[in-house]
Amino acid sequence: MKIDILYKPSYSMANVHLDGNERITVEAGSMVAMSREIQVETKMKGGLLKSLARSVLGGESFFINTYQAGSSGSEIDLAPTLPGDIFTLELSNETFLVQSGSFLASSEAIETDTKWGGAKTFFGGEGLIMLRCSGSGNLILSSYGAIHELNLSQGETFTIDTGHLVAFSEDMGFKLRGIGGLKETLLGGEGLVVDMTGPGKVLMQTRSVGAFLNWLLPRIPKQIEHH
Repeated sequence: MKIDILYKPSYSMANVHLDGNERITVEAGSMVAMSREIQVETKMKGGLLKSLARSVLGGESFFINTYQAGSSGSEIDLAPTLPGDIFTLELSNETFLVQSGSFLASSEAIETDTKWGGAKTFFGGEGLIMLRCSGSGNLILSSYGAIHELNLSQGETFTIDTGHLVAFSEDMGFKLRGIGGLKETLLGGEGLVVDMTGPGKVLMQTRSVGAFLNWLLPRIPKQIEHH
């Protein structure tokens, strides 16, 4: 598998070249174009929870499509729903926790799991679900805005707004807490931040979907009632 990220950082697209009969796991709705000989299989891979069927913006189900290249190799283009960047992580027998809305695609050998204990509770206050992606291979992630990489040393702690968190190494320490008055969440009340402690890698996005919706929704004209 060879991955080229085009048009960074605002409207990125992943151009993926697959070897003969190689398979790639892709979030449904992310395929832009592909070689005609590619075979497609749609399923709820890894026993994904029903709660994952609602994205942050609501509506689309989080189905997983598996694309298999032809015998002589194939090409597929992938892009996320929101404008932003795409980032590739090469996992080597390791695990990252990924915000569900940021998962774009992965090598077939990488296991994507939502049944681990923190899947629903980590960001429970903001309605986000974390995926546990483990194994060896390529993990392709997307962001709303550009991706900012932060590498924390042993014992170093950084505080991050949860709406900007894309992914982080599983073995990092983290503590979720509220900060009153930081910003209103979609559900109202306190803003949520997470204290991340190294060593490990953290990926953040420079824009927040929740913050954008908080700006947008009050500006949408309400339906006029007719009597």
